[in-house]
Amino acid sequence: MRKFEKFIANRSFYKHVLTLAIPLMLQQLITSSVNLVDNLMIGQLGDAALGGVASSNRFFMIGLFSVMGILAAAAVFIAQYYGAKDQHNMKEAFRFSILSAGLITILFFIVAFFFPQHVLRFFTDDPSILVEGGKYIKLASISLLPFAISMSMASAMRAVGQTKIPLYIGIFAVFTNAIFNYVLIFGHFGFPQLGIVGAALATIISRFVELVFLLIVMKRKVFDFTTKIKDLFKVSTKNIQKISLKALPLMSNELLWSFGMASLFKFYATRGKEVIAGMSIASTTADIFFVLFAGMSVATMIVVSQPLGANNLEEAKRNGYHMIGFSTVLAMIFGIVMFGSSFVVPLFYNVSEASQHVAANILRIQSFMFWIYMGTAQCYFILRAGGDMRSTLIMDAGFMWSVNIPVVAIFTYFTGINIFLLFIIGQLTDFVKLTLAYKLIKKEKWLTNLTIDEMTSI
Repeated sequence: MRKFEKFIANRSFYKHVLTLAIPLMLQQLITSSVNLVDNLMIGQLGDAALGGVASSNRFFMIGLFSVMGILAAAAVFIAQYYGAKDQHNMKEAFRFSILSAGLITILFFIVAFFFPQHVLRFFTDDPSILVEGGKYIKLASISLLPFAISMSMASAMRAVGQTKIPLYIGIFAVFTNAIFNYVLIFGHFGFPQLGIVGAALATIISRFVELVFLLIVMKRKVFDFTTKIKDLFKVSTKNIQKISLKALPLMSNELLWSFGMASLFKFYATRGKEVIAGMSIASTTADIFFVLFAGMSVATMIVVSQPLGANNLEEAKRNGYHMIGFSTVLAMIFGIVMFGSSFVVPLFYNVSEASQHVAANILRIQSFMFWIYMGTAQCYFILRAGGDMRSTLIMDAGFMWSVNIPVVAIFTYFTGINIFLLFIIGQLTDFVKLTLAYKLIKKEKWLTNLTIDEMTSI
């Protein structure tokens, strides 16, 4: 038992973590639940429409995860500067996050808006999916830029412990999306019945609504990182270099990881249109349970990054190991509930029986693996909170491209095994990944005060 003591904290620590994590988890839960309802609405249009939206969103995921990489790195600096009470540099880190996020999303918007068929053909050659997906991706790409700016503001708020504001606004945005989906997809209350085009328009409306409300809050409530628009481009060379040194590996990791996930989706899609629809159902359902990741991510940033910024290295170290133990136990509970959901949720979709079967079994496989996913992710959050971006790149995208993707690619194109065996083989590599992640934690290179070691190399 003694060797497990470092993973066990007192009740006040768990209470503090849950206070930090629950608001974001609730926001993500509501978002994921409404997304599930949205997915159900689109699912009423058939396998092709569901597959078209799923393929489009896989591409958007690459861009948004790249933005999240930049924002996560900037948030580490905002959190540590907050701990060090350095308001000037907090503002510069926030400006950097907005400018970087905007630049990345503009690039992805150009690709999706002007070359939609090229994007969709990466995932599938199914004519019906290409037609439906083509209607959706071009319009939905317009929502990327307002969403990126909203993410920048929400991320900065969470970095300083202000989690409730983005929670409330996020909830309002997802309900806006759901309402307009219902109205525009099916043509209720006098609106035209637009089908998949209506789903894209609903996404655009909700993203702009979210942005407007966040801007109003930023105008009326002054945060330590608040900046004037005229000062937006005022970021010192020192901070550009310092944040970029941490952001580039993290952004590269998120880009490579999300592109890797898109590639895995492509591999699984070779097993048929029903697999694309089924995996879309499973993914949207699983997102309800992956809210745990969002909660542990923001909690880790605060309980590890802020002590590091205040130069309390022992406290940060102790908190890091406590987070591993707590998040793993929570993941086991979530996994049990996730297994139960596999018997219910797929049945609500108006898709083929084969698609429902795929969705149910993918969810069951993921439920058994959930504690592995969480344990690995928690190690990632700790490494990131301390600015050890090189290790995050090695354990996440590095592992995916050197082990996970080659293994799945070989079994995809050189065997005829069914989707379930193929998916299980891909997931089993995560046991090795967890071992690697924990070894990187034990090296404790993440115990770094970035506010002191300003030009620490990665």
